[in-house]
Amino acid sequence: MTTSQLTPGIAPGRLSPEQYCENFADVAPPLNAHEARVAADRCYFCHDAPCVTACPTSIDIPLFIRQIATGTPDAAAKTILSQNILGGMCARVCPTENLCEGSCVRETAEGKPVEIGLLQRFATDTLMEKGAHPFARAAETGKRVAVVGAGPAGLSAAHRLAMKGHSVTLYDARAKQGGLNEYGIASYKAPGRFAQAEVDWLMQIGGISVVQNWALGRAGDGTLEDLLAEFDAVFLGMGLAGVNALRLPGEELATPATEFIAELRQSADLATLPIGRKVVVIGGGMTAVDAAVQAKLLGAETSTIVYRRSQAEMPASAHEQEHAATSGVRIMTYAAPVAIHKVADGLEVEFARTEMTGAGLRKLDDTFRLKADQVFTAIGQALGPLPDGVKTAGGKIAVDGAGRTSVAKVWAGGDCAVGGDDLTVTAVAEGRDAAEDIHQYLMGA
Repeated sequence: MTTSQLTPGIAPGRLSPEQYCENFADVAPPLNAHEARVAADRCYFCHDAPCVTACPTSIDIPLFIRQIATGTPDAAAKTILSQNILGGMCARVCPTENLCEGSCVRETAEGKPVEIGLLQRFATDTLMEKGAHPFARAAETGKRVAVVGAGPAGLSAAHRLAMKGHSVTLYDARAKQGGLNEYGIASYKAPGRFAQAEVDWLMQIGGISVVQNWALGRAGDGTLEDLLAEFDAVFLGMGLAGVNALRLPGEELATPATEFIAELRQSADLATLPIGRKVVVIGGGMTAVDAAVQAKLLGAETSTIVYRRSQAEMPASAHEQEHAATSGVRIMTYAAPVAIHKVADGLEVEFARTEMTGAGLRKLDDTFRLKADQVFTAIGQALGPLPDGVKTAGGKIAVDGAGRTSVAKVWAGGDCAVGGDDLTVTAVAEGRDAAEDIHQYLMGA
């Protein structure tokens, strides 16, 4: 946080050590073996299961639940991981209420779906805690693939390619692998350094070497042309490196919510993190919710999300909105920021009220101000610079089929590519499918 962003109301250590531990404990505690068997028994094991159709990675959900019900959670884990190698993290962060559980026939009939996410976590955690890796590499093919970005898409692609026998070099701009799983989600969703534990477990497949602190096109690192000269194929999965600007007076007084969350995720002692008494978060997606909730958990007296449209139109799911509300976060809607002002005792964020018209959203002349010590922005991220020749569409890399770009021998997937919906599970699916297509290309099929 820069000096210009510090205000008198910001301070670290607002809570006791016990409160920090309690506030950032696992938000969804795992099932034990008995609870998992009971939960699995609720599944109808549908033949044309709608939950499978709703899963971006097409996990055979009835099969893995039946395997849990019959006392073979390791087999259930392999069923999950064969489709989604990051099944452990996805079990923790997927909006299951909108995907598999939202499509469950018990949800339709009873309003209480089978607890698919918790069952998936039970199976994958059971296997990972044993240190076992259920997959083995195929014979070496002699082919070499560069994967740029060690987030969900890149990790998924790298694992599948290594499993096929190719040698993979994984490049990432940060010191740790994991992407948003490591730097971008709320700490209470995956405590205990789970993101890194999952990466370490994934790397047991072998055949993957890692180059850290390397960014595509950055001076001293390398270009796409360099990679194409050295490797047989390239997969781009570097996510969205940029942060959308507010483009209004005083925006330098705000902090991107992604920076706040990343700092919190990497902190060894939460008591050292400064937090304001009054926090305002501009935005309405998952990042906005994660920032606002964690501000409250760090000891903020008030934490307010302000969104320019209706609450029903917020990108954050209804489940996440409810979690924010129960955590003490206030949600204000139909208000768009117009300026951030520095005042004697902190900051004031000026908003204009908005309304929907036939021509779209319109700002009204009616304005108001919210006092704040800290302002976080969560209005989306943008793709960083790309090399010449890579076509884009809608601000992302344009792809055909299983991630093929406009450049020969180059694939892309995850948040940086067109077609994703900014979900870990979707990025995993796109990385996996691109890897399968790359394999077919490399093998001449």
